[in-house]
Amino acid sequence: MRTLLNIIWLVLCGFWMAIAYVVAGIICCIFIITIPFGIASFRIAGFALWPFGRTIVQDSRSGAPSMIGNVIWFVFAGIWLAIGHLTTGLALCVTIIGIPLGIGSFKMIPVSLVPLGKMIVPTAAVGGRTAEITF
Repeated sequence: MRTLLNIIWLVLCGFWMAIAYVVAGIICCIFIITIPFGIASFRIAGFALWPFGRTIVQDSRSGAPSMIGNVIWFVFAGIWLAIGHLTTGLALCVTIIGIPLGIGSFKMIPVSLVPLGKMIVPTAAVGGRTAEITF
């Protein structure tokens, strides 16, 4: 079922959202100081292509630099990517078949707003622990 959802996701919105993340990552990598943002954007681009079966968890090693970076990311890129996920989710929810995909798009909004200090792991690796975002 995950594979089927991922294929439908890829065709309907995953490809376009991944392109948005790659563009944000390239822009961030132009300036030396924002390279960590670019790397985070590229990680999320892969997640946006194939999200079902993977989850986002908080990295226990992240601290104040991640928080400061997330504030900067939110202002310059996060809000725009979140609006993209919101728009995509609303468009997907128009049809009955697209509702699960729309919900998946809504669940990606938090990581698009604050990506630093997060890790993308397989859902099976989380085990019995409750994850923040599960697809």
